[in-house]
Amino acid sequence: MVVELPEGSWWDWDVVSWDPGRLRLGAGHDLTYAHGLELVFAAPLLVCCPGFFQDPVFREPTAEERARVIRQLGAAPAVLVAFEADAGGTGPVTGLIAAGGLDVVPGTVYRYWREPLGPGERLAPWVRPPG
Repeated sequence: MVVELPEGSWWDWDVVSWDPGRLRLGAGHDLTYAHGLELVFAAPLLVCCPGFFQDPVFREPTAEERARVIRQLGAAPAVLVAFEADAGGTGPVTGLIAAGGLDVVPGTVYRYWREPLGPGERLAPWVRPPG
C-alpha cells in the first residue's frame, strides 16, 4: 500500500505514541511546537521505523518484504506500508510497518499546553495542563 498524504509540508516525522493497540506518527514542517498530520496505525503487528526521520518516500512494499512479513506473522497483514527516509545517517533507511488498519488524520496537534482549542486542533498525548 502506498500512503497518500494530503497537501502540506510533511518534512519532519516522529513517533508520537506507540502502545500495543496503536502506533501514531506525526508530521509537519517543524515539530518543535506542533505537527499537522498523523498516520495512525491500528493494531501494529511489525514496526521497523526510526523514532525521527525526514522526507519519507512512501512506496509499495517489495515482494521480498511482503514474503518476510507473511513469514514472520503467519499471514498477510491488512496494511503493509513501506518507505525510504533520511534518519540522519549516511544513507536512506527503510521503514516497514504492518498493521490492522491505517488512518491519515490531518489537524493541528500542539506539543505544549494551549487552550482553548479550535476545530481540528488537539494536544499531543504527553501534554498536561500547567500546575
